[in-house]
Amino acid sequence: MSKTDKLKEEIGWLKVIFGILVATDISLIAWLAQNYAKSGVLLLISCSFAVVIITVLEDL
Repeated sequence: MSKTDKLKEEIGWLKVIFGILVATDISLIAWLAQNYAKSGVLLLISCSFAVVIITVLEDL
């Protein structure tokens, strides 16, 4: 397998991971928007923390 084929395969795999991170990030933000009034403080803080972590991971 040539070096370019390996790089293409790695880029393909990273696209899948990026897609999963984006979908998770959007889902968490939507959940926060819908449930901020009726959820506990600890759950809101942990969800907000997860959104920040996932958003940072998308930038790597």
